[in-house]
Amino acid sequence: VLERSQHDLNASFDEATLGEVLLAPTHIYVKSVHELLKQLPVLGMAHITGGGLAENLERVLPDACGASINAQSWPQPAVFAWLQAEGNIALAEMQRTFNCGIGMAVVVAEEHAHNAQAILESAGETVWQIGQITARESAGPAVRVS
Repeated sequence: VLERSQHDLNASFDEATLGEVLLAPTHIYVKSVHELLKQLPVLGMAHITGGGLAENLERVLPDACGASINAQSWPQPAVFAWLQAEGNIALAEMQRTFNCGIGMAVVVAEEHAHNAQAILESAGETVWQIGQITARESAGPAVRVS
């Protein structure tokens, strides 16, 4: 994408330079997730790295479960829109390849969702409730992002 776009890595981009945004280090969730684990039962966790949200979340779901994710439930960082536009990357490929702004997905029972969000936010995380666990359909992907 960089080769194709010919953008200057020192150019201003979203309160930093393009190079700084593209090379931002991975956020580490261990302290905040550890606090959550001490206080609530967690049913699954997926660090969303290469493979995107759908592939990483599917790995922690039991065979009978799927997930329905609402991609409108969080603000996508500007760098992903830039990558998609400059690289002419289809939305499905973006979702398959990049985390698109969700670095960690935590699965808790619905009755614990509000408390989980409060615990993680008090630990300094920004949290969105992005979807729900569903029965897995026999046809199609286990995790649906729409």
